[in-house]
Amino acid sequence: MENENYRKRLIDEKVEKYLKTFGAVCIEGPKWCGKTWTSRYHSNSEFLVGAPDNNFQNRKIAQLDVNTILIGENPRLIDEWNEVPEIWDAVRYKCDEDGKKGKFILTGSSTPNHKGIMHSGAGRIGKIKMFPMSLYESGDSSGDVSLQDICNNKAINKLTKETSLKNIIEFILRGGWPGSIDLPIEQAVLIPKQYVEEIIDDDSYRIDNIKRDTIKMKLLLRTLARNESTTVSNNKLKEDIKEKEENNIDVETVSDYLNIFEKLYLIFNQKPYSPKVRSSLRIKQSEKRHFVDPSIATSLLNLTEEKLMNDLETLGFLFEALVERDLRIYADTFNAEVYHYQDYDNHEIDAIIEMSDGEYAAIEIKLGANQIDEAANNLLKIRKKMIDDGTTPPKSLIIICGLSNAAYKREDGIIVVPITSLKN
Repeated sequence: MENENYRKRLIDEKVEKYLKTFGAVCIEGPKWCGKTWTSRYHSNSEFLVGAPDNNFQNRKIAQLDVNTILIGENPRLIDEWNEVPEIWDAVRYKCDEDGKKGKFILTGSSTPNHKGIMHSGAGRIGKIKMFPMSLYESGDSSGDVSLQDICNNKAINKLTKETSLKNIIEFILRGGWPGSIDLPIEQAVLIPKQYVEEIIDDDSYRIDNIKRDTIKMKLLLRTLARNESTTVSNNKLKEDIKEKEENNIDVETVSDYLNIFEKLYLIFNQKPYSPKVRSSLRIKQSEKRHFVDPSIATSLLNLTEEKLMNDLETLGFLFEALVERDLRIYADTFNAEVYHYQDYDNHEIDAIIEMSDGEYAAIEIKLGANQIDEAANNLLKIRKKMIDDGTTPPKSLIIICGLSNAAYKREDGIIVVPITSLKN
């Protein structure tokens, strides 16, 4: 079902690979990130469970006779299968019937409870995570520099296009939502605002039919926004709500709501990196908190270009979130994982990219070019500490910068790359 207006995504190659490997492919991710458009591009027929036509007739049909909706030319798209969880087992059974590959593409914007699902789908249904667009996919990065190459210490020396602080702020405010890419910024910022409202008012209930306190959910979301790109604990989130919002939420409620946000792909935290065997380093195990897109944080805090221009500290955290969103998307294309590093001597590295062979790259993220020397000193200091403690050092040291117009390798071996020149 090819569409000439379809904007290619980095995930396309993975979808094609999985269709040749599994009987069905399940593409999961936040609402409005482009799952349906991408799935349609790779399918030959479709059934939209959540279509509102005729009082949501499609959902009723799926509930009455699930096998009926599976009839159609393959690959057949079943959009928002999680609305009727029984679809999962029906698809798995159909995949078992003849063992053919690429029969179905399922999409879902929430993780349903296991109630109604009998089988995991392992071996039959391959799962793929999808995120909002990276800067390369939205056309805001030239793609002159490959992340995979620089993680393997292959540098490129090249002048790149100039990027202004205003551009960086607009990338953050707009986010990577496909529906906002070509809109003026004053319209684009409405999309993440509406996204949050739908999550709170509708999706959080539909995931398990439990009514939650929407006011407290908003309070927690705002405190998450204030703590974007930090390793703040659940207790600290509770205290922040009490201090800033003058309201109380117990830790159990915080934990419950965070679990719901994760199931709805609203948050996607960055796990801590732990060196392998024969290392004496003691590493903190806190996850770095992220929304799935930094525009969610800006919408929750009602941030504008003017406000961010006057609050460079907050802008720095949000820029870090923007870069780490893109790193996650790029790294996935070459089977790498994105972590962060924080030890008990208060040494931190913004991002660690571990490749499939176990080698890894250490990355510092800085908004301004005037911060590059500071970032380089930090990377060199931590690498020396790792070597002294018997830990295998990073294969590559990298600084990703916002306001820089060149990609190059420094004399100390550290690679510097503007975010607007990066691709997978």
